Amino acid sequence: MRVDSRRVSPWFLLLLVITVAGALLTVIGTPEAVAEGSSVLLTTGIVLLVLGGWAVSLCLHEFGHAAVAYRGGDHSVRAKGYLTLDIRRYTDVGLSFVLPILILLIGGIPLPGGAVWIEHGAIRSRGMRSLVSLAGPATNLVLGGLLTAAVALVDEMPIGLAIGLSCLAFIQVIAFVLNIIPIPGLDGFGVIEPFLPIGARRTAARVRPWAPLVLFLLIIGVPGVSTVFFQAGGAVFAAVGGEAELAFAGYSELLFWR
Repeated sequence: MRVDSRRVSPWFLLLLVITVAGALLTVIGTPEAVAEGSSVLLTTGIVLLVLGGWAVSLCLHEFGHAAVAYRGGDHSVRAKGYLTLDIRRYTDVGLSFVLPILILLIGGIPLPGGAVWIEHGAIRSRGMRSLVSLAGPATNLVLGGLLTAAVALVDEMPIGLAIGLSCLAFIQVIAFVLNIIPIPGLDGFGVIEPFLPIGARRTAARVRPWAPLVLFLLIIGVPGVSTVFFQAGGAVFAAVGGEAELAFAGYSELLFWR
């Protein structure tokens, strides 16, 4: 199927519409939440805002990888449709989109989702290959900073929208912290991999398929590991200007079923 690489995918635009709709519902539901302590509209809005926003960020994360790869010499990413922000192009939709959404809704952890297949041999230098890996997590960090700035700078923002945006911002920061860990299979390892000896890269290739899964199980199953992980995320979140109280209130609404 031919891909029109010059247009933004309508699927990405649909995700944006869902996110904006969630934001509007948080505004509409704020008065009821303030008056009665809870609001179905507010909870629904935060769920749509956060999950829709997370899906949007998955697309932007992978677009970041692809855009830098294109600038670095891998022009195949255009033909593959990676520059259209189409969620369907980032490998398997179930593993790349549905699973990360479910994990976020069930456990509150932004599991790395999609992946773009880069022809590393076409990238002109080791430094550029490192930047290709860095581009994805950096996108999450920038999004987290922009969202926290919006909450801080917009006067009299409805509290429902503030906690929804803060929760989404915290999730972006957590995604950055998780992805930047230098273990095989995560972007943090991709940043340093071009500069490693061939033997180390071969060893990494053998453990790449299951190393991120082991890390994820440690985070959700070992209290000490999860504590350190979320403390690191909280420190970065505070550094970009985030308010933890607002973010945790958003998490409470997102994980309403608990």
